[in-house]
Amino acid sequence: MKPQKILRRLRRTSSLALILGVGIAVVAACSATSDPRNSGGAKQEALAGQASALTSSAVDPGVRGGPAGAGGPLAGLTQQQLQAFQDGQQDFNTEEGVPEGLGPRFNGTFCGQCHSQPAIGGTSPQTNPQVAVATELGGQNTVPSFVHLNGPIVEMHLLPSGSEPDLFVITGRSDAPAACAITQPAAVLNPPAGGYTLRIPSPLFGVGLMEAIKDSTILAGNLPAGAPSNASLGITGHCNHAQDGTCGRSGWKAQFKTFQLQTANAYNVEMGVTNLLFPTEREEDPACSTGTRPEDKLRLISSPTAIGALAGLDDLNRFSNFQRFSAPPTPFNPGDGSFEYGQGKFISIGCANCHTPTLQTGNFTFAALSNQPVNLYSDLLVHHLGTNLADFPQVQAAADEFRTAPLWGVGQRIFFLHDGRTTDIVDAIEEHSSTGSEANQVIANFNNLSQSDQQAIVNFLRDL
Repeated sequence: MKPQKILRRLRRTSSLALILGVGIAVVAACSATSDPRNSGGAKQEALAGQASALTSSAVDPGVRGGPAGAGGPLAGLTQQQLQAFQDGQQDFNTEEGVPEGLGPRFNGTFCGQCHSQPAIGGTSPQTNPQVAVATELGGQNTVPSFVHLNGPIVEMHLLPSGSEPDLFVITGRSDAPAACAITQPAAVLNPPAGGYTLRIPSPLFGVGLMEAIKDSTILAGNLPAGAPSNASLGITGHCNHAQDGTCGRSGWKAQFKTFQLQTANAYNVEMGVTNLLFPTEREEDPACSTGTRPEDKLRLISSPTAIGALAGLDDLNRFSNFQRFSAPPTPFNPGDGSFEYGQGKFISIGCANCHTPTLQTGNFTFAALSNQPVNLYSDLLVHHLGTNLADFPQVQAAADEFRTAPLWGVGQRIFFLHDGRTTDIVDAIEEHSSTGSEANQVIANFNNLSQSDQQAIVNFLRDL
């Protein structure tokens, strides 16, 4: 373990009792057993038992409990738009086999498998389904060494190119052609030391709102009033420009212009299903072929009604409608001022200079997406995050540049950062600091706060 990592972990072995002793309302609220972030008082008692006389720091109270604060439709949808959301959600969560286009090489068997925490459309669940997928229906795959049952769902990227070998093949599955005998890539079975990186699924809630934000709004910065200037913090940031010169919005490095394009790419890469945007099979061994391309075809119906006509859409467009019309996550506000206090500290130390609390959509075809506030806590720009987080370049984003991750819904996420390296939100904050990172001064500001104010920020994040 790196010395820097060890020091970070030592800072987090402090007693939560010391924090509670300060008596600030925000911290007292976090300790209450009625707080839906906690499972009774057991978690807080366990954290308090980690007392250390050496140092003290904020402690992640863990994934916020209670019902999922996301996963439903936007308010204000028309009947047809609501039907589109529901149809797309059903397809998004329907498993596909080889006859439906799965494979020949793949990472998962349906969209909702990867995007399920805390609800369909989210991110990686606690238990990784890829372990079972490897041998589902008689599959002959070996579970890669970097895939863990209690770890995040992952995709593998080889360095320095970022190319993505799929983890599994359909060989041996009962629904696959008997003659198909392709094998898993050598790099998957014997990962090159230091020669690969991982990516985890990013949440898809509220993406229609994100797409409806104008480029001019993003480029204006939208820094909250009173925040330190970017120049004094060493923050720059820029759009990852798409082919048409406008700002990308989707993906860990905003490498996709639209979420539909990212979905089409994932349908082909993650599930092996060819579609109208990605019609070429990644594995063209004829012994594994199951039909014509693209495999995602229109599902025509004989007598469409105004709503039933939606059944004539291909899966890609149905998935896209589900995402486009999904509501953003709803934060938990205990109502005692702690949320506002933590947010104020979050802004004052410079976090909000990248994680912009609110952007505004412009005029848009769908009324539910038009001229709406978007409380995503992101500027949608890419920023240098330093050597510690660097992986590989994409489009105009350098290896260490990433889109500012939207923080709405972060309170119910389990795994953090692009590679899911930690489940501790405090660790995720500290991981932003390394050579070349635009966040270095902000992290220094965080570490210079009193313990209670650090905890206020962490609690605020777990309330989002």
